[in-house]
Amino acid sequence: MQYIDNILFLIVLALGIAFFAKSAKKIIRNIKLGQEVDRSDRSSERWKNMALIALGQKKMITRPISGLLHIIVYVGFVIINIEVLEIIIDGLFGTHRIFSFLGTTYNVLIASFEILALLVLVAVFAFFARRNIIKLKRFIHNDLTGWPKSDANYILYFEVVLMSLFLIMNAADRHLQLIGYTHYPEAGAFPVSSFLLPIFEGMSPGVVALVERAAWWLHIIGILIFLNYLYFSKHLHILLAFPNTYFADLDAKGKFTNLESVTREVKLMLDPNADPYAAAPADAPATKFGAADVTDLNRVQLLNAYTCTECGRCTSACPANQTGKKLSPRRIMMATRDRMVELGDEIDKNNGQMPQSTKTLLNDYITPEELWACTSCNACVEECPVNINPLSIILDLRRFLVMEQSAAPMSLNAMMSNIENNGAPWQYSQQDRLNWKNE
Repeated sequence: MQYIDNILFLIVLALGIAFFAKSAKKIIRNIKLGQEVDRSDRSSERWKNMALIALGQKKMITRPISGLLHIIVYVGFVIINIEVLEIIIDGLFGTHRIFSFLGTTYNVLIASFEILALLVLVAVFAFFARRNIIKLKRFIHNDLTGWPKSDANYILYFEVVLMSLFLIMNAADRHLQLIGYTHYPEAGAFPVSSFLLPIFEGMSPGVVALVERAAWWLHIIGILIFLNYLYFSKHLHILLAFPNTYFADLDAKGKFTNLESVTREVKLMLDPNADPYAAAPADAPATKFGAADVTDLNRVQLLNAYTCTECGRCTSACPANQTGKKLSPRRIMMATRDRMVELGDEIDKNNGQMPQSTKTLLNDYITPEELWACTSCNACVEECPVNINPLSIILDLRRFLVMEQSAAPMSLNAMMSNIENNGAPWQYSQQDRLNWKNE
């Protein structure tokens, strides 16, 4: 009977990890719906990017207040969860504060965890105020409604509950240590939770022990619930920011990628020895120019969509959006993720086979009006704190409109016709193009 707690803990832990593994497998499957892209070059640069941007939060501090608050929550989340390792060992083997043998080092660790927990609570309340009281423009934008808006607040509630349970657990533990209660040897320093000790005055030791155990269980269960909630949340960036910054495009911003199929055609045209009437190989895949759906995008672009933090920095910096255009780079990423998740769910319902979907990312999720509002200025790319590139998706969708559907705006069609006929964007014949020099 004495091992029931340990067995129950093992079951809870195994279920939490199993559900997370199932979600992670689905995420990987969905990302692999995209086209393969080689990002194995310049590895030292990529590791540096990951260290500075994902781990070091380099781009967050461009906005000092929110940057500092985010760093506090980020550091708190990472460091405090070191204690989860102790909780797991204690839960599996029936020990209590297994790392207490570290002595002074352990005291310093617990004290720093508590100070960080307090700072996280302060930062979370500040974030809550920014979203719900001050109502910063990028948090009340019309592209952030429904679930995405609620999701941000749910995350804040999670943080408050987890940090509060951590401090209550420590306060109850400390009370039991001070009265010499069995199985609670004196260990750790508690500079914050000590202020909660008056709560337990007058309580019987058995009740305080029950509170400590309840807080302990709820804390670890809450962490496992939070871990599995990530799949449905914008907070996937906690995990995906690292691969996302590693695989980010290192080419100059604004560089337009060449289509291999077009390059082959041009080379064929320029090769005097080539046979222009030669048939393509029978097994050659059909060439598609640009992207109409998520399966036409590359895997890094789909990883970008899952990594999006929905912070709105991209949209707040977008000149098209600032002037009232429909375009929102944040919505481009959210729509891409929604379509990817929807297609993944359809595959699950179709026994793992690609369904004959009637929807596409283009038109059903993202409209041409949004795409043509983009000025290709790269402000959204520059602003993103985790190196997401909404512009690459916009350009691929526009490429499909132009090259597959001939659906460019009239002004753009006129410009391209002028280039084809006159060698310049302007409607002058080639003989008249230099007349300006005589004026």
